[in-house]
Amino acid sequence: MAVYEAALRSVDGPLWVRHPDGRREPVPVDQWRGGLIPGDASLLRRCDGPALDVGCGPGRLTVALTTRGVPVLGIDVAPFAVRLARRAGAAALCRDVFGRVPGEGRWSALLLADGNIGIGGDPVRLLARVAGLLAPAGRVLIELGPPGTPTGPSLIRLEGPDGRMSRPFPWSLVGTEGIAGLAATAGLHITEMWYDPGRHFAALGRCR
Repeated sequence: MAVYEAALRSVDGPLWVRHPDGRREPVPVDQWRGGLIPGDASLLRRCDGPALDVGCGPGRLTVALTTRGVPVLGIDVAPFAVRLARRAGAAALCRDVFGRVPGEGRWSALLLADGNIGIGGDPVRLLARVAGLLAPAGRVLIELGPPGTPTGPSLIRLEGPDGRMSRPFPWSLVGTEGIAGLAATAGLHITEMWYDPGRHFAALGRCR
């Protein structure tokens, strides 16, 4: 948490994910702190009712929905990220999605963007949890890894610009080929999949 929040506080926000095999990948914190990025609009268009932005970070999507007049709440476990979201004009709370969340069973749209399907390292558990937050006709809107992304859990660490490392924590990658089976196990089904240059998405609804 401290490494992530340090990146949010810095000028250019350099942050990397360090994988168990030593690979290092950049985390686009600078994009999360800015305005909308390519692909966001296609996601926001599908939020036609009260929306919950899980892992909202500094509030890019939460703020955008607010300005469009869509009732929306962002939640995140990082206090400084929540502070930034509020400062930008979003309604946001410091909450864990697996804890108590306002409006359970009443959200029309639930966002898991920017890789947040990986939260907790167990996508089935996460999807089952968010399914319980949805209104009967609500949908989970998920950003996925591109085709060929291996679906599975991992222990990762965050690395800041000074080389400081977070403790290992569970995360998961989910690609386009892996979401159908995970959704079915969690009691959900795919209602739509779409591609917006460079990004892949799916919408899931409850199984009837």
